[in-house]
Formats: sequence, structure tokens, C-alpha cells
Amino acid sequence: MTENAPRVHEMRLDDEPFARIASGEKTIELRLFDEKRQALRLGDMIRFTRRRGGDALTVRVVGLCRFASFDELYKALPLDKCGYAPSELAGASAADMERYYPREAQEKYGVVGICVEIS
Repeated sequence: MTENAPRVHEMRLDDEPFARIASGEKTIELRLFDEKRQALRLGDMIRFTRRRGGDALTVRVVGLCRFASFDELYKALPLDKCGYAPSELAGASAADMERYYPREAQEKYGVVGICVEIS
């Protein structure tokens, strides 16, 4: 593998976000910008594996949108592309992400919206 060759990263997803990425509805995956996500580069591939069932799909990273917190991210990115159904948009809140990533972790690492397309 050459230094500039795209890498394949492994990540897991719950059923609903997995299905929304597979259908093309969700094109932005939200994550903590920890060491694992700091290794992402444009053009890299992500192999998402469904937590239950083990199904997998591969996407290409086409954008990385970094923010200090999910509060900032939620104000800047289209939430319908981040996995919210139209009926959920009115109640969408950055606090939704705190069940995955506590504020202390957001303050330490920042967050990222990973823009993907199915490859």
C-alpha cells in the first residue's frame, strides 16, 4: 500500500443508522473526533458493520466537518442528512449525542461530521 492509498476504517452502527446510510438517506455520520477519527482522510473507506446481525456496507469519506461540540455541529449541518427522519427534526437536539459522547469527551476531542457516499 502506498502512503496516499485510501485506508479502510472499521466502525459499528446500530440498526437504524445503518439502514439509513444503506438507503442513502443518511450521508453524514456523527462521531467524536478522537484518535480513531483523526486518522480519517478524504477518499478513505469506512466499513460499517451492523451491531446486531453483522451486515456490513462500505462507504467513501467525501467530507470531514469538524466542530468543538455537537451544539455547534447541530447548528451548522443539515440534520436530515445526519440521520433524523423529517418527523424528528423539530425535536432534534445536540443533547441526543450525549448518550454516546459525554460533554467532557466533546471538550477534549471535538466532534466531526463524516460525509460519506456509498461506494
